[in-house]
Amino acid sequence: MPKPLVILDRDGVINHDSAEFVKSPEEWRPIKDSLEAIARLSQAGFEVVVLTNQSGIGRGLLSTDQLNQIHGRMIEHLRQLGGQIQTILFCPHHPDDACECRKPLTGMYTQLTGRLGVNFQGVYSVGDSIRDLQAAKAAGATPVLVKTGNGKKSLKAISNNQDLELDGTLVFDNLASFVDALLAKEI
Repeated sequence: MPKPLVILDRDGVINHDSAEFVKSPEEWRPIKDSLEAIARLSQAGFEVVVLTNQSGIGRGLLSTDQLNQIHGRMIEHLRQLGGQIQTILFCPHHPDDACECRKPLTGMYTQLTGRLGVNFQGVYSVGDSIRDLQAAKAAGATPVLVKTGNGKKSLKAISNNQDLELDGTLVFDNLASFVDALLAKEI
């Protein structure tokens, strides 16, 4: 029987986002209790996957090697807490590149299906931006909004724009409060 899966965006959900982009391991700073939340998911038998737009590569602000170093730091901090991330998929493209993988499109979800052979019914996908939620919904996952990162701004946009069709999206203060609810079987 496959393990249950949770999908996470990175910037604004796991770590603090930056208008200047997170370009080095030293600039990567976890949001309070986010790594502990992921560790609790791992210890409860969930597989955790990260799907993240990383247009800083397409903009020439960092290399794939630098991104891998950032992810290495995140994985090492998580390992020290007893957690792990199954897979990290990222879109390196500039927003003008018209790729299929940049959220709100579902290319990373399609890649994930190819790698893990999963469908997304009953899978929570946690993000802080409208595009995260739109991609999750389009892929068949259950979108979850956290109020960290761009989350408060996204929540306001959802409230003011019914055309987004994101009414009923689950909303939590942060990743830790989502994990609390999930592990307590409140959602």
